[in-house]
Amino acid sequence: MDSLTVIINALPFILGGTLVTVGAVGAALGMGLCLGVPFAVMQVYGNPLMRSFVSIYVWFFRGIPILVLLFLFYGFFLSLGLPVNPFLISCLVMGCTSTAYQSQIFRGAIQSLPSGQMKAGRALGMSDGQTIRCIILPQALRLSIPGWANEFSILLKDSAVCYVLGTQEIMARTAAIAARTHEHLALYATAGVIYFVLTLVVLKLLRRLENRVRVPGYGTHGNAAFKGA
Repeated sequence: MDSLTVIINALPFILGGTLVTVGAVGAALGMGLCLGVPFAVMQVYGNPLMRSFVSIYVWFFRGIPILVLLFLFYGFFLSLGLPVNPFLISCLVMGCTSTAYQSQIFRGAIQSLPSGQMKAGRALGMSDGQTIRCIILPQALRLSIPGWANEFSILLKDSAVCYVLGTQEIMARTAAIAARTHEHLALYATAGVIYFVLTLVVLKLLRRLENRVRVPGYGTHGNAAFKGA
């Protein structure tokens, strides 16, 4: 059986793993967004205890490789006698890691805004919380789109290591077929093309979103993240 025939026969099975990969990355990005924004606000505007908590969290999850975290979380769940679902553990680990990185993306965006905006909000009779919600965060989230796009592409590539837990994503299915057919080069090249296409499509969509919400002449320095997308 030649390489092309192997690829054609294996493609539907591998593409099924694409749904698992997209689901895991989407869940991780969603978790990172929901937790990363408040963590960024805590680090910029919170009290010393809040800032210390976020700093330790970021230090921990940015300092340990995601492969090690997968085994740590897997062993932790086993030690507590909790149900072990490779897909859910993969989503949780990637979500925790993405939270750390996204919090720093949003923190940088918040700190890049003019410092007088908080005072301006107070002068208008708004509370600090209202100023953050209604004035600062809408601007910061817009400026964060290029960095968020980079986080997506990194997380998508990191998701490939989740196959070590048995998560049936792209790499796990590719490895299973390669072990049976011994067409490793052709099959892994196919997997690489799938990752490339996923990255290209999503970056194009995010670039379109960035162009739609862009304020002309303001915050254009972030566009470099999309060069070549």
